Amino acid sequence: NLQSGVTPDNLVYVIYTSGSTGKPKGVVVTHQKLVISNGARIAYFNEHPDQFLLLSSFAFDSSVVGIFWTLCQGGTLLLIREESQQNLSRLTELIAENRVSHLLTLPSFYALMLEHTTPHQLDCLRTVIVAGEPCPKKMVDLHKELLKNTGLFSEYGATETTVFSSVYNCLDQRLPIAPVGDPIANAQMYLLSPYLQPVPIGVPGEVYFGGDALALGYLNRPDLTAERFIPNPFSEVPGARMYKSGDLARHLEDGDIEFLGRIDHQVKIRGFRIELEEIEAALGQHPSIREAVVVAKEDSDRVGGKRLVAYLVVRGSIDPRPVRSGGG
Repeated sequence: NLQSGVTPDNLVYVIYTSGSTGKPKGVVVTHQKLVISNGARIAYFNEHPDQFLLLSSFAFDSSVVGIFWTLCQGGTLLLIREESQQNLSRLTELIAENRVSHLLTLPSFYALMLEHTTPHQLDCLRTVIVAGEPCPKKMVDLHKELLKNTGLFSEYGATETTVFSSVYNCLDQRLPIAPVGDPIANAQMYLLSPYLQPVPIGVPGEVYFGGDALALGYLNRPDLTAERFIPNPFSEVPGARMYKSGDLARHLEDGDIEFLGRIDHQVKIRGFRIELEEIEAALGQHPSIREAVVVAKEDSDRVGGKRLVAYLVVRGSIDPRPVRSGGG
């Protein structure tokens, strides 16, 4: 037997992420953290990928899912050329040819796959996971129409939580956007006020993550580590920490958690705090709109004023004339 000096506390990888700041920072993850996260995934899904199609770069945190979930259970990890990913017809052909059983991708990209394929090309899929963006119900409805025997899950997490923090079964989805889902094993999720107090039902709060899978912090950035990984006041474990995510969410009356967007994406117009993602989600419910992006722009009609502008990707044709709101 080969002798190894590796311990659970040894570094397994550093992945650089800019988050929403645009300034890259290296997230430090140990073997122990990765084993905890991967173990929670294996326990939740209770299945192993036979053929996992890796669509993300090795430099992106979601690649951790495919690499370790697949290879640690004896599956095959499929890597394809970049030009094949950019050609939807070729990509779906490769899925059918290789009998891909599992894949993880963005909801928006998966929606394009569903729209540009025939069901028999994707019926080999047993499980599809979407992450990185809100999961819209109209995409879920299309999935259920075309792939009745394929599971669909939405995952939520961060590089700082070793990628996987919560999961939601989208086949149960009733809301326009999928809820955050339940925390995985060995993980906690808190919605807190600026004073680190739990927020009531319906009141937005910042999402904090706790648990054994939290990264050690940021490489050579002790100041930033101390700012984002803070002592966990809800844990009785000495030295326990929680990660300040910068995401906003709120508890719904049925117990689900609704994702509201980023704190730093919140805008203020005429005294009102507005979540741009909420408007995008509402626009996305229109059957003629495929994608929507909303921004706040200076209004030339008002000194120092702002107005909301939506950019749309539509299905088919639509009247291009601009529509202005009456002052809402």
